[in-house]
Amino acid sequence: MNRILNRLEEWLIGGLISAATIVIFLAVVHRFLSGVPFIQDYTVQINMSWAQELCIFMFVWMAKFGAAYGVRTGIHVGVDVIVRKLTGKPQRVLILFGLLAGAVFTGTVATLGANFVWHMSETDQVSADLEVPMWWVYLCVPLGSSLMCYRFLQVAWSFLQGAELPHHDHSHVEGVNETDAAEIPADSKGDRT
Repeated sequence: MNRILNRLEEWLIGGLISAATIVIFLAVVHRFLSGVPFIQDYTVQINMSWAQELCIFMFVWMAKFGAAYGVRTGIHVGVDVIVRKLTGKPQRVLILFGLLAGAVFTGTVATLGANFVWHMSETDQVSADLEVPMWWVYLCVPLGSSLMCYRFLQVAWSFLQGAELPHHDHSHVEGVNETDAAEIPADSKGDRT
């Protein structure tokens, strides 16, 4: 189940950022071509006023699900100055407290967000340019926060079972193994002058 959820999360984030990039590119090209004398007659007929609003909505959705991804992979922003100073049981207790506090906070946001979306769905409020129901837009709050709450609980549970906290290795490059990097000749690793 977690593998499916992990892939769905990654595909959703990747799909949203890809789609937003394409929409922004098309809007910029449209805006540029609208100033070209012989082409502007054709581009004026195409309405791209909705592009900015759609991209904002996609980035909000991406941020909500990206935060859950960050908790799962250990790249979520956190202040760990005190945690790094401690060792042993006090460190474990503080880490668990932080994870459970994150779960409580995101669970509260998910609950309040679900209530807000429920009441929003009973109105006829739509977005300005796309004219989609606003509750569709705000649905990312309870869904993303619920997933983030689940990720906090998932990390806390695996930490209680003795696993390490997920952490991101900034020196690791996706798709390059340690053995592949070791096989690169020494003269090609540095800058060539």
